[in-house]
Amino acid sequence: MSSTRTTVTRTTIDNIGILNQPIYTLTKCFCLWKIVLLLIVLASPGPGYDTSTALLLSPEEEHARNSAGTVEWLISHVAHKVARWDSIYFLKIAQRGYVFEQEWAFGYGYTRLLSFILPASLRSLQNLAVAGVVLSHLCHYLSVLVLYRLSRAIFKSDGQKSDALPFLASALHIVSPAGAFLSAPYMEAPFSFLNFSGYYMFITALNDERRGSFYLRDAKFLSAGALFAVATAVRSNGLLSGLLFVYDAVFGLHQLFTHGLSWHVLRRLAMIGAGGSLILIGIVGPQYVAYKEFCLAEVSRPWCSRLLPSIYTWVQAYYCSDQRNVGFLRYWTFSNLPLFCIAAPAICILVYSGIRVWATLLPMLAEPGQKDGGETKADSDSSYSLRYQARLALPQVVLALLAVTNYHIQIVNRISSGYPLWYWFLASCLVSEKRNSTTLPRWLSSHVILRVTVMYGLVQACLFASFLPPA
Repeated sequence: MSSTRTTVTRTTIDNIGILNQPIYTLTKCFCLWKIVLLLIVLASPGPGYDTSTALLLSPEEEHARNSAGTVEWLISHVAHKVARWDSIYFLKIAQRGYVFEQEWAFGYGYTRLLSFILPASLRSLQNLAVAGVVLSHLCHYLSVLVLYRLSRAIFKSDGQKSDALPFLASALHIVSPAGAFLSAPYMEAPFSFLNFSGYYMFITALNDERRGSFYLRDAKFLSAGALFAVATAVRSNGLLSGLLFVYDAVFGLHQLFTHGLSWHVLRRLAMIGAGGSLILIGIVGPQYVAYKEFCLAEVSRPWCSRLLPSIYTWVQAYYCSDQRNVGFLRYWTFSNLPLFCIAAPAICILVYSGIRVWATLLPMLAEPGQKDGGETKADSDSSYSLRYQARLALPQVVLALLAVTNYHIQIVNRISSGYPLWYWFLASCLVSEKRNSTTLPRWLSSHVILRVTVMYGLVQACLFASFLPPA
């Protein structure tokens, strides 16, 4: 029986590898998953323990009740269900801008994008909530497509993997543990799209370099930096994507010290430095706007006199009572143990998949004659995708370590959605069907993880709509 099941699974994966219309199939899977999540959200009972949404939307909801059976009633019902957790603040800020200092704890880039979608005359909270849902669905779908293209750019010479793995990785992103957060007015879907797009630009820039298209490579390095800057303005952890530029800058400097000055290396370092510097705009830009508002006034705020005046860190420490546990190991309390358990599977996969790539790459980097980011002409055709993965492993592993030591750890289940390497790891396990020969125990096989991910997404959608933790 087990042999028959394995044969069927392998046949299914082989069929995936020769799909004639992978984008069409991914689109159908995406629509089906989103319909299921939306039905769960709409059918979820009550507002939970927090009535913030009902209080904010009550005037608009009363008007919608008088129009029962109309589109306005449906809009009101959807808005009432998806405006949960931080999305309440996003919607209110998008409606009338930043008014209170404590509101700067919520992503500047996302609220500005949300307010840009609708003209001022249409920015009711209900309309903004629906616009946020549409934006999240669109960005999530586009991120699925970008991940597919990124996967093909990296694994295009890996034989059968080059067909099956991109499809499976993109399908896994559809059922990401982020669940309802990728459908609601939240930052996760726009961030995933922007971050994946930045990775795609960076990796294709390296491919262009291998073909000798240096002007195109330089333009893509700058484009990648710009995309990461916008992603950072949406979510501050986008700053971690700058580690890709750090990786290449370190190898460039190593070449200068070991092989002497070279115009090609200097030009490449200049483009890497320029692209990486653009990412800082995503952090500095919003801080500058806040600095002008609060620090150039007649009475400035206390954070303005700090060496690095950051309104974000000030707000987190001064206003947010739940942030008292934010800081190095301050979240490590017995009461938070269930949240560590919830986040443990995601943390393990993020760290293991990243370390696994580097464990394979390091012996290759130790070989003499390395060139341009650790590649040699002799082995580049067989190992360049591994080196690309090693670059992408850096922000993923650092994110996981920060989540364990500094963050509210449970949020890793949703913010991990914008990092591709762990999708490739699970997809590779599904393709290879070598559970008996891997270091992972059978109960932690990719199929088990996939089932748990799907179940978690379904349960989480109900908890999210009912305003119940974990968030």
